[in-house]
Amino acid sequence: MNRLEEYADRIKDRIEGLKEIKRVDKVGGLDREIQINVDLYRMQAAQLSFRDIQSAIAYENIEATPGIVKVEGEQRIISVKKIFKTAEEIGNVVIKSPQGATVYLKDIAEVNDTYKDQESFARLDMKNVITLNVIKASGKNLIDASDKIDDIITEMKKSELPKDLSVVVTGDQSDATRTTLHDLINTIIIGFILVTFILMFFMGTTNAIFVAMSVPLSCAIAFMVLPSIGFTLNMIVLFSFLLALGIVVDDAIVVIENSHRIFHEEKIPIKEAVKKATGEVFLPVLTGTITTLLPFIPLAFWKGVIGSFMFYLPITLIITLLASLLVAYIINPVFAVDFMKEKEYDGKEKIRWTKGISVTTIGFLVVALIAYLTGSFGFGNFVVVMYLLFLLNKFILTKWIHAFQTKIWPRVQNGYIKALTWALDHRGISFTSVIVLLIISIMLIAVRSPKVVFFPSSEPNFAYVYLTMPEGTDQEKTNEVLKQLEAKVFQALDIDLQTQRKNPLVTSVISNVKVGATDQNSGEIGDYPNRGKITVSFVKFAERHGKSTQVLLDKIRENVRDIPGAKITVDKESNGPPTAKPILIEITGEHLDTLISASKKLKKYLDDKQIAGIEELKSDFQANKPEIIFDISRSRMNIEGISTGMIAQDLRTAMFGMEISRFRDANDDYPITLRLNREQRNNIDIVKNINMTYRDMGMGGAVRQVPIGSFVDLKYGNTYGGIKRKDEKESFHCRLMYSAHLMPMRLWPRFKTKSINSILLLVSASEWVVSRKNRQKPEHSLARPC
Repeated sequence: MNRLEEYADRIKDRIEGLKEIKRVDKVGGLDREIQINVDLYRMQAAQLSFRDIQSAIAYENIEATPGIVKVEGEQRIISVKKIFKTAEEIGNVVIKSPQGATVYLKDIAEVNDTYKDQESFARLDMKNVITLNVIKASGKNLIDASDKIDDIITEMKKSELPKDLSVVVTGDQSDATRTTLHDLINTIIIGFILVTFILMFFMGTTNAIFVAMSVPLSCAIAFMVLPSIGFTLNMIVLFSFLLALGIVVDDAIVVIENSHRIFHEEKIPIKEAVKKATGEVFLPVLTGTITTLLPFIPLAFWKGVIGSFMFYLPITLIITLLASLLVAYIINPVFAVDFMKEKEYDGKEKIRWTKGISVTTIGFLVVALIAYLTGSFGFGNFVVVMYLLFLLNKFILTKWIHAFQTKIWPRVQNGYIKALTWALDHRGISFTSVIVLLIISIMLIAVRSPKVVFFPSSEPNFAYVYLTMPEGTDQEKTNEVLKQLEAKVFQALDIDLQTQRKNPLVTSVISNVKVGATDQNSGEIGDYPNRGKITVSFVKFAERHGKSTQVLLDKIRENVRDIPGAKITVDKESNGPPTAKPILIEITGEHLDTLISASKKLKKYLDDKQIAGIEELKSDFQANKPEIIFDISRSRMNIEGISTGMIAQDLRTAMFGMEISRFRDANDDYPITLRLNREQRNNIDIVKNINMTYRDMGMGGAVRQVPIGSFVDLKYGNTYGGIKRKDEKESFHCRLMYSAHLMPMRLWPRFKTKSINSILLLVSASEWVVSRKNRQKPEHSLARPC
C-alpha cells in the first residue's frame, strides 16, 4: 500500500504542475502516520499526563543549530541532530514520573508506524483503488488538459511506473466536449458545402463560389478579432459560426447577383459593372445587416450566470456579420472583376475535354502525388476529392444547372407571380387569412401548453447516485451502506463481476465516500463523512448502436430504493451552465436562534399550503448533528485548581489526537500523533473518567489526579451541522424543486403571484428578512430523491 500511495502522489504532483489544473483531490488513499496509542490505565498508574508525553517526545526529536563557536580562527557551527529513525526509538524514550521513576513510553503506549484512520474510500468496479479527482482551472481548455494528462500517464507508464500497476482514466468529460466540437466543425464544413451547392443552381458555379467564399473569409476575419478580446474557440463560438452560415452569404449574394445582372444586361466593362452594382446596393445591404445585428445586441448585456454563458453568441455573430460586410463590399467585387465570365454555357455547346482540363488534371495529380509521398495523406485525399468535384461540375452539373435555370426555375417564378397577383387582387381575403392564422396559432399554443425547459434534456453520459446518511454517521458506516448500494447499481446495469459479464454501454463504475461525494449542482462544497457517491460512465454516443442510456438510468433509480435510514438521489450530468434551484428563499438575520425558529415556521407554512407543483422543499440548515455536551461545574473544577482549557486540551488529545512532532525519512516527513487507543477513546465512560494529573501548589506541590467525571455531567443532544453566511450575516436557504408534469407553464404565473406573495406577506408580519430569487422556470430534468 505504501508503494501505491507513492505512485499516486507522483502522478498527483505531475498533474497539479499543469497550468490547466486547479487541484487534484486524492480519494481512498492512506496517509502514513506514527501513532502513539496510550493505554489510559497504565498512564494514570504512572501518574503521567498527555502533556508529559508530548514534552518528552518533542524535546527528544530535535535537529537544531544552537550557535557558532570560533576554533583556531575558524567559525564552526554547533549542530544537534538527534531525530527519530524508527518507531522503536520513540517507544524507548524515557519519561520521568513525578516521583522520579523511570517509565519507558512503550510501557504505557503502543508506538506503531502505520497509517491514519481511513477518511475516504474509493472503488472501481467494487475493487479498492486510489482515485485522483482532477479539477480544471477556470477558463482553461478542457481538451488540452485531458491530452496533457494522458501524455503524463503514458510517459510515466514507460519510465516510472511498474508494469503490473493499472492506471485507468474514468469519467473523462473531455470526451463529450471533443465529440461535440468535432460534430460542430463537421457541421460547419457540411453546411458550407450545401450552401455552395444550392447557390450553384441559382447563380452558376463561378458566381456561387464567389458568394460561398464569403463564409470562410468572414470567419477568418472574425478569428483574427476574437483572440484580441479574450475569446477562445468553444462550443458557443462554433455554434455562432454555424448560425451565421446562412446569414453571411446574404450580402455577397446581393452584390454578386447585381454585378452579374448589370454586366450581362447593360454590356459594360466588368470593372464598371461591379462599381455600379456595388454602389446601387450599398445602402440596402448595410441596412439589412444592421437590422440583423440589432436583435443580438441586447443579448450581449444579459446578466447572471446565463448571461456569462451566452455572451459569446451575440458578440461572435456581430463580429462575423460585420466581417461579411467587408467581404461583400471589397473582396467579392475583386473576385468578380477577375473571374466573372462574359460568356456562359447556353446548353447547346457540347462539353469536350480541352487542353485546359488536361493542364488542370496534371496540376491536381502532381500536388496529390507530392502530398502522398510526404505522408500528408489527408491533404492528398482532399486534392483528389476536389479534382473529382471539378470533373463532376464540368461534365454533369453544368448541364443540370442550365436545365434548372431555363426550365424548372422559370416555372416556379411563374407560379409565384400568379399567387402574388391573386393575393393583390383579393387583398381583403389575404389580410383576413393572415389575422385568423395568427389568432389560431396563439390559441393552439395556449391550449397545447408546451413544456418550457431551460436546457433540453439528452441521453446521459454519466449517471450519479448520491447517498446521504443521517448527520453524524461515520465514514466507515457510510462505506458499508454504499457497498449495498453498489450491488443494487450493478444489478440494475446487468453486470456480474464474478462471471465477467459486462454491459457494453458502461465503461466504469466509480464509488467515493466523503471526498468528492457532494452534488455539485446543489451548491454544496466540502467533505462530509455521511455522504457517498457512485458515478457510472457510459460509452460514447456513437458506440451505443441506438441503445438508450436513459433506460439504464431509470433502472438504477428504480433499483436503489428501500435502503433503511438512507436518502438516495439519482441524477445525470447537467446540460448547459450551472443554475440554482427554481426559487431560492434566503432568510438572513443577526440572531441565530431567531433564524432557526423562522426557518422552521416558514417551512411548515409552505408544507401546509400544499402548493401544486412543488416536488420537494429543502432547507440547507442542519440542526440534527448528534453531540455529547460536557457540562462542567466551574466552581467544583476551580476548587481543584483545574481550568476549562486543561480539560478541553486533554479531551482533544485523547479523542482527535494531537500532532506532537514530525517523523522524517528519505522521502518525506510524517506526523507523530498522540491519543488514546481505539478501544478506550470510543468508550464514553472511559473518556469521562480521564484523570487530570497536576501538581497542587496548595498542598506543597503534591501530585494529584482528579477524574473529569467528578465535576462534569454528560448531556446528549443535537447541534448545528454548519452555518452559512452572506454579507457577514448568518443565512439559511429554502430551496423549492418542481416536477414538470405537476407544474405546467400556464400555472407558473399563478404560483408566482399567489404563493410567493403569500410567503412575503407572512414574512413581512414578522421580524425576518427574506429575499426571493427566481433563478429559472421549472425544468423537466430535475433530480428526484428515490
